[in-house]
Formats: sequence, C-alpha cells, structure tokens
Amino acid sequence: MDEQVIIAISREFGSAGHEIAEQIAKDRGMTFYDRGMLDEIASEMNVKVEVLEQYDEKPRNFMMTRKVGKYSNSMEEIITEMQFDYIKKKAQEGESFVIVGRCSETVLQDFDSLISIFVCGDEDHKLERVMERYDLSKSDAIFKMKRHDYRRKKYHNRHSDHRWGDSRFYDICINSSQLHVDGTVRVLENYIEERLAHRKGDQ
Repeated sequence: MDEQVIIAISREFGSAGHEIAEQIAKDRGMTFYDRGMLDEIASEMNVKVEVLEQYDEKPRNFMMTRKVGKYSNSMEEIITEMQFDYIKKKAQEGESFVIVGRCSETVLQDFDSLISIFVCGDEDHKLERVMERYDLSKSDAIFKMKRHDYRRKKYHNRHSDHRWGDSRFYDICINSSQLHVDGTVRVLENYIEERLAHRKGDQ
C-alpha cells in the first residue's frame, strides 16, 4: 500500500493557489478536493449543491445565529462542520489527496502524513491576475481581493488555532509572484519529495 500523503494548501486570493494545488494533484495522480466536495455532501443530504455553495468558506452571520451548547442554527457553521467531517473521514480511511482551504492544516494536524502550504503573492501581481481572470477594472479587482481575503481570514481564524497566513504554523510559505505557477509548482513538488524522503529515512 502506498504511503499516505495529504497536502493542504491555503492561499491569498489572486495568488494562483488553487491552480497550483490542482496542478500538484494532477502531477502526483492524487485526488483533488476543493468546493467540489459539496457535490457529494449535497447528494447525501438530498439538496441542491447551490444551496450549500452560498455558505461555503464564509464566516457565520452573528445577527442570524443562535447557539445552544455545541449546536448552532448557522448554515455557515453547519456546512463548515460537514466539510471538516468529510475531509477527516477521507484522511482516516488512508486516502492521499490535495485539498485547498477549509482550515485543513488545522483539521488534519494530527496526521503525520500532512504537509501544509501557504501561497501568497505580491499585490500588483495578484491584482493583475484578478483583473485579467475576472475581466474587472482595477478598483473592482481590489474590492474583490479584499473581500475574499477578509472572508477567508475571518473564517479561518474562527475555526483554527492559529492565524491565517502566519508562517510559523505552515510547513512552507511561498510567494508565487516570483516564480509564477509552473515554477512554484516545481519548488513545492521538490519540497514534497524531500519531505517524503526524510520521512522514509526516519522509519
């Protein structure tokens, strides 16, 4: 049986973190998890996936939330816990995979097979990418970047025991603006291979 490898990638909006994660999964022949996991969760719940997507990776609305003990009526919280349970189940079953976001470096921190990565980028490079990718003006792209990063940071910091983007709590942080997507992928894949080699040497 192949050794389990879990690669958890968090990212700033516009840093190409999602594309980088997807390429690593493709190169290594690993399952790739992102918001697409909601399709399977929605099927199990017998609801439309669009209903779940509107709450995905978003902080709860305090004005609309009630909590009794550990139970909450917040859809954001409910969807979050369902995703956490989903990825923990996959890890417990011994599956190797690449996952983007979902506080996965915290949710899966007890697994020795975990490699956690944070992808950031220079503001001007991220801005250019967002403008081109979404066909936005500079002002609209800035607004979109700030909005997404604010939501990610708030979501992450609520569900994690460390601050979003704090380099001390990831195995490696990398600026994708310097090497672009292909170069960043090569560096990260080399790092992953070195980690696996050292892990085998310690056995």
